[in-house]
Amino acid sequence: MGNRITVDRQGLGRSLTQWGDVYGTSYQRDFASLSRSHRSRPVAEILPLLRRAAENARLGFSPADLLEQAEAISTGAPYEVRIG
Repeated sequence: MGNRITVDRQGLGRSLTQWGDVYGTSYQRDFASLSRSHRSRPVAEILPLLRRAAENARLGFSPADLLEQAEAISTGAPYEVRIG
């Protein structure tokens, strides 16, 4: 009745750590860096940098999500990126 994959507890923990490190953590690091270096810069300048970081991290943010994040960076507004 369907396919099943079995992963032991140790393997699951290792898998979650590796995926989080490769994808979510890299984007969060890039976002934080842009927040420091691009505050008060035009949204149009920040947006392609965020898009590239999201693509590199293989995250599927919508254009509206990326725009919202770029606006927060530009204005210095508090913004928390959560990648689950």
